Amino acid sequence: MSTAILTGQPVPGSPLESELRSLGFDVRAASGPGEAEALLAAVPADRRVAVVDARFVGHEHALRLGLTDPRFPLAAIPGAVTAQPAGRQALTRALARENAGADTPATTDAPGTDGPDAGDGAAPAPGRTALAAGLPDRLAAGLAAEGADLHRPELGRLVATVPDDPQARNEARQAVAAVDDEAIRLKSAVKARDGFFTTFCISPYSRYLARWCARRGLTPNQVTTASLLTALIAAGCAATGTRAGFVAAGVLLLASFVLDCTDGQLARYSLQYSTLGAWLDATFDRAKEYAYYAGLALGAARGGDDVWALALGAMVLQTCRHVVDFSFNEANHDATANTSPTAALSDRLDGVGWTVWARRMIVLPIGERWAMIAVLTAVTTPRITFYALLVGCSFSALYTTAGRVLRSLTRRASRTDRAARALADLADSGPLAEALAGRLRGLPARGPLGSRALVALPGAALVVAAAALTPYGGVLPVALAGLYVLTSAAAVALPLKGALDWLVPPLFRAAEYGTVLALAARAEVNGALPAAYGLVAAVAYHHYDTVYRIRGNAGAPPRWLVRAIGGHEGRVLAVAVLAALLTASQFTVALTVLAVAVALLVLAESIRFWVTAHRGGAPAVHDEGEPA
Repeated sequence: MSTAILTGQPVPGSPLESELRSLGFDVRAASGPGEAEALLAAVPADRRVAVVDARFVGHEHALRLGLTDPRFPLAAIPGAVTAQPAGRQALTRALARENAGADTPATTDAPGTDGPDAGDGAAPAPGRTALAAGLPDRLAAGLAAEGADLHRPELGRLVATVPDDPQARNEARQAVAAVDDEAIRLKSAVKARDGFFTTFCISPYSRYLARWCARRGLTPNQVTTASLLTALIAAGCAATGTRAGFVAAGVLLLASFVLDCTDGQLARYSLQYSTLGAWLDATFDRAKEYAYYAGLALGAARGGDDVWALALGAMVLQTCRHVVDFSFNEANHDATANTSPTAALSDRLDGVGWTVWARRMIVLPIGERWAMIAVLTAVTTPRITFYALLVGCSFSALYTTAGRVLRSLTRRASRTDRAARALADLADSGPLAEALAGRLRGLPARGPLGSRALVALPGAALVVAAAALTPYGGVLPVALAGLYVLTSAAAVALPLKGALDWLVPPLFRAAEYGTVLALAARAEVNGALPAAYGLVAAVAYHHYDTVYRIRGNAGAPPRWLVRAIGGHEGRVLAVAVLAALLTASQFTVALTVLAVAVALLVLAESIRFWVTAHRGGAPAVHDEGEPA
């Protein structure tokens, strides 16, 4: 249980103590900085502690936001300051400074007051009381002056104040009564920026479902798991290949999306953020969507229509879209002198109401995308569903990528070593590229037109073209896979700090996934494309996992894992060689074995890492959903 230390004279009739207890705090009282320091030292080091002015008047949700959010080691609102274990030392130092300054003539203990000679029930001296009453705000000021990362939540219309006299207290209580903090809490559970379909068709009622879950003690992770199970059942219904199955699949997919919105709203409503929850939320979204694609493909096969190539193409396209988003964001995460006329135009368009929603719909975010898939599944065929999905995602990919290229070319920015490291991690270069890159560092510092993406492009384009256009079993894809290894190594030989270098990881993803898709399609045997689908899904999971680790400031997956699964260039070369050496049926078996091996390795390491991070008290985060 967390501990709250009340300072100053208790106010008769104040609900503060009961509100703190309802938020999970064990309440103690301190008459001055010395007693507060002693109480703080007595709190176990692995627990949260808060120092709260006994005169505090405000909404309970203001206290919740200020004192219980697990994402921030240190936080404060007027009249209260809190520290998690990671911030305890800073708070202890601030309180020690206050205690050292308390021993002044105005506050020195006197006989008959609260000093060593005081009897039971003696009242504290006025000077000591004044020091105790203003203590939390002075602690917050001291933490800020020390340079501590002190979070101050936006309270909006919520009241949080420390009145100095009865009249001010009465006015503050009236202000509290005039604002419904539950309505504000419920509204703030919904993301401030979301897609049109989610904002107007899901959130108006899913927020109430989130509150229902909170009142019954359900956790966001439980709701996330329920969303995954619902989507898997939807995929199973689609796999039946019947019209009733397709209708049920569409309905269940929408239900899964409602639960997907609910888990995040529940996390915001009850401030139940966690490292493990962020990982589950993000990875389950991908698992749900790609499992549903597979279900559609299986259902189509039952009706005599082979759409596995379309399903794999949809997964490749969607994953590459996300990698574009991730790479661009990481490249500009901490860019300095970040100016762009294109970005300024985008900001102006965001000031015009209808353009905001139009632009959010154009990028086909998860809400619009899943709604389209669900409706088309119910009323058309899997082939039509995939055609619509490929057309829509292709258009949105071109729109977003073109806009980001323009921003990159028109902005003047210096990208940092951290950004270059993140792009190198996203590149997923294996032992072959590593070995060659060390020998290619004498290349010109800048690639063609200032971008190393143009160094990677020829090899990436040629290997995919050779796999798609030459007969199965040819040696040309092997030769061009070797060229791809060379150009990939050259692209990452130097730090990726150019204007368009964020395009390097998406190019690698498109090359690897596209090569696997093309070679499996050219094999023209049953099972080759489903096996390729499994391999790409396993590798894509590894790439998403890399993104989520970087977002959580945990670094990339360990190098042994990247080397063990070959890196992107090693897998491209291996698949090309297997296609050249094996018959089509043997190639299918090889793809299956490779998919299982990669999946086992990346899943085992990923689960180990995230569970360990969660148990080790890693900073709580919450993924706010896919950027596209």
